[in-house]
Amino acid sequence: MNAGRERQAEVFLAGVRGRRPRVPVDPVALEGRARGLLSAQAFAYLAGGAGAESTMRANREAFERRRIVPRMLRDVSARDTSVELFGRRLPAPLLLAPIGVLELARRDGDLLAARAAAREGLPFVISSQASLPMEALGDGPRWFQLYRGTSDELAESFVRRAEACGCEALVLTLDTTQLGWRTRDLDLAYLPFLYGKGLAQYTSDPVFQRLLDDVVLPPAGPPTPAALRTFVQVTRAYPWRPARARAVVKLFLDTFSKPSLDWDDVAFVRGLTTLPLLLKGVLHPDDARRALDHGVDGIVVSNHGGRQVDGAIAALDALQPVVEAVGGRIPVLLDSGVRGGADVFKALALGARAVLVGRTYAFALAVAGEEGVRETIRNLVADFDLTLGLAGCASVAELGPERLSEAG
Repeated sequence: MNAGRERQAEVFLAGVRGRRPRVPVDPVALEGRARGLLSAQAFAYLAGGAGAESTMRANREAFERRRIVPRMLRDVSARDTSVELFGRRLPAPLLLAPIGVLELARRDGDLLAARAAAREGLPFVISSQASLPMEALGDGPRWFQLYRGTSDELAESFVRRAEACGCEALVLTLDTTQLGWRTRDLDLAYLPFLYGKGLAQYTSDPVFQRLLDDVVLPPAGPPTPAALRTFVQVTRAYPWRPARARAVVKLFLDTFSKPSLDWDDVAFVRGLTTLPLLLKGVLHPDDARRALDHGVDGIVVSNHGGRQVDGAIAALDALQPVVEAVGGRIPVLLDSGVRGGADVFKALALGARAVLVGRTYAFALAVAGEEGVRETIRNLVADFDLTLGLAGCASVAELGPERLSEAG
């Protein structure tokens, strides 16, 4: 029995015993369920995009424009959804994307999501903005996502820690040299980092702790009740005074973004490690070609889920030109807009080796914790497996652009 039929049988047999899935199978319903459980600030941060959110819509429209062309009378009784990526055979072409501040979805959210991915044999990409240190996230397949930032010492420390704790690849994010114009967050005047959230990689880092000694704080006005609660939380978690908590936030803001990020920074990170290095945020084929010249091992075609540039090209529309530019020399992955198994099929047909899913698993985390994430992973894999078979394909290797038609 294949993954799709196994999952269907599990759900329907549980229904006979009066049990329904813990998380909605439909991604739209899943988002709606999560919205009802999360605070307004948490939902806005996890669900929102930049500007009028036209890039978010474009991501979905790009998937909708491509239509699968099924082929009939082919033996698909045994299907193989596995792919190989950097020496590891994955049961499905799926990874959990890095998402910052998963504590907004659920306490210890990073650990719960990492455990769910490990139980399914899939990589979890640890965010630089995680709410738990990378060393605390188990021993399943893990990659580490790096923001270069302004401190060479801190970037190197993050890379060394990622190597030491067993991360199998490094993902350098290029598209967040500064925060995009995120209207939902702005309307609520809420940025979680200012409340000490999502900073665990920094506060647990020896270089960051040393740099704190040199932080000069401006005069503080009267803190709001929310800020006071944050200082209490941070002070309890770490043996620091509230002023130390303010220093943490200031140092993070001073070091996180680097608007001057350029190819020299790629060379710098490449020189730090022998781990496979992927560049995340590539949308233009010329950038992909230049990445090859810098010894990069992979590319993630991504527009950050529509969170950075309003009106940017859809990730799926950018995929095929990037794939053609690298000419099979390195694997190309895709994120941004992936919601179901048909999306995975379409991305792989256009040349992606695998996809990363983000918001969907964050919503599942909010609804049902670790088991919710695991259910959603299994649903995605099952959906992809059935789509593969019903389209007349027995393996991922059979996918190509000829399997799709573009709607007018």
